[in-house]
Amino acid sequence: MKDPRQSFNLRGHEQAERVFGEALSSGRLHHAWLISGPAGIGKATLAFHLARVLLGAETPDSPAARRVTAGTHGDLLEIARAVDEKRGRLRSEITAADVRPVQAFMRHTATEGGWRVVIVDGAEFLNRFAANALLKILEEPPPRSIIFLTTSSSGALLPTIRSRCRPLVLSPLSDAEMRFVLPDVRDDVLARAHGSPGRAMFLAQDKDGAIASFVTEILRGKRLDADMMTLVDRVARETEGFALLCDLLGEGLAERARSDVGHGDLSHAALAAQQRSDLEMLRRQTEGFNLDKAQAIRQAVELVAHA
Repeated sequence: MKDPRQSFNLRGHEQAERVFGEALSSGRLHHAWLISGPAGIGKATLAFHLARVLLGAETPDSPAARRVTAGTHGDLLEIARAVDEKRGRLRSEITAADVRPVQAFMRHTATEGGWRVVIVDGAEFLNRFAANALLKILEEPPPRSIIFLTTSSSGALLPTIRSRCRPLVLSPLSDAEMRFVLPDVRDDVLARAHGSPGRAMFLAQDKDGAIASFVTEILRGKRLDADMMTLVDRVARETEGFALLCDLLGEGLAERARSDVGHGDLSHAALAAQQRSDLEMLRRQTEGFNLDKAQAIRQAVELVAHA
């Protein structure tokens, strides 16, 4: 998958594109759009695609398109979580300092005489101060300016922010669309991606399927043994190994809870839900404080084991 800035082929979200196009053609284009949907399905890609429409940057070889791709277009500003240079990962929130450039950007006349476009990618990560700063901009938008907010959790946004945006709710891609977008990804990975290209790419990091097999054994109640410890150490060393293992364990627990509810076993369903919550807490603490991942994997296995 390409970076959203570099993608020119929108796939799977034609309905949302059509809604936006009709609003643009009518001359009644809303000043703020909330693009929501599951993680990894292309929300940022759609936001950049719509930005290209407004900025006349749809043709890949055009000067405007090249500037969008390079991140140098004077009428396009992207706000997202910054990288924590000490830890080498994305910060946990978008701060007021991250949002502050939007105010100055909106005050300036468009450099190319058209629209000014702001993309807030991952709006659910706005902290309270950042959200309030953005809200002020949404309340008094300057003319010929558009703000696109993307989120995988619209409920995490201030109701006052949601009420000032026109919603574009995206659905997972179909099997055919997934295969078109990711022609080289294994079928079993696509099947577990639930229509999300981003999730498929994340799962594809388990190149030999060893982590998925390990998780299956753990969810079936197998305890760690000496042979499995070799894999634990390997997963702990991989860049996204721990995150991938926790993700697969969490999905397995969610499936267990749904199955228990379907069979009327609400007590075991509640246990699985609590295990998943505890697993997510373990993941956040391990990644947030850069703890020993091998030890955390052992804790995760004990956490999800059958009683």
